[in-house]
Amino acid sequence: MKKRYLGTSRLEVSALGLGCMGLSFGYGPPTDRREAIALLRAAVERGITFFDTAEVYGPFTNEELVGEALAPFKGQVVIATKFGFRHDGERGPSPSVGLDSRPEQIRRSVEGSLQRLRVEAIDLLYQHRVDPDVPIEDVAGTVRTLIHEGKVRHFGLSEVGPQTIRRAHAVQPVTAVQSEYSLWWRQPEQEVLPVCEELGIGFVPFSPLGKGFLTGAIDERTTFAPNDFRTIVPRFAPENRQANLALVELLRQIAARQGATPAQVALAWLLAQKPWIVPIPGTTKLHRLEENIGAVDVELTPEALREIADAVARIPIQGARHPKESERLTGR
Repeated sequence: MKKRYLGTSRLEVSALGLGCMGLSFGYGPPTDRREAIALLRAAVERGITFFDTAEVYGPFTNEELVGEALAPFKGQVVIATKFGFRHDGERGPSPSVGLDSRPEQIRRSVEGSLQRLRVEAIDLLYQHRVDPDVPIEDVAGTVRTLIHEGKVRHFGLSEVGPQTIRRAHAVQPVTAVQSEYSLWWRQPEQEVLPVCEELGIGFVPFSPLGKGFLTGAIDERTTFAPNDFRTIVPRFAPENRQANLALVELLRQIAARQGATPAQVALAWLLAQKPWIVPIPGTTKLHRLEENIGAVDVELTPEALREIADAVARIPIQGARHPKESERLTGR
């Protein structure tokens, strides 16, 4: 597996990471625990060293799963997790009861994450979402103290705007910014990626395969489990899926010429954008994991990249990427 550095931090990770959320939260019933542990360990065996989880996934259960699965690989892998929500303390389908990035809550979250992940220090700690009630300087300052205490190694931000990045970075250097980014959601290119490049910050796209849509395995007839969050995402309404299949057809055409799959082309496109971009596709299936890993060796020529850019510019993507009530949590 090829390696990349997240910006100028010198945090080295595999060129492709693994988003772990879907193993226990968000995409229907949780994966059988033994199967999930086997998948995570298979990822390590195949060269993946970068794993993404969060306190809110479950809540708590995903961190526990990742901690158990990766315990044999201490020192060989980088685990990223996140704080930023206030919980009622119960495991269950309700992920949180509100944003909370107060310093005391950050400390509580970190202590819990350290136990669940079975580590002495968190490799990369993200603020999951901006808390409008807590100045970002206070958040960054708290994480800076945790770094000095040896409980955290690197600081990250998720779904933030350029000014928040600058303000946080001035207090504690930001190693990575995480946001949705793919061929059907390219907003980070407007302001966030330029700021990351200027400041030497790595960028970690989540949902790099459009929550599964860009794999070509979903069409307007696909049904989702009742607890699959895509059931409430406007972009996944049947009529929008039907319209958005034009993008998948483009990927199929290019994949056929490359001897690849649509998912591999979508990931290869992201990898070709900047050398400090590290996508974290998630999966629950070994064959999909291996397919995604294969994207690292797909070389898109300048001509292919121009063709993709020109074609995507002519394909209007239908439907919002979040339910309206969730938009307040993103893009600050």
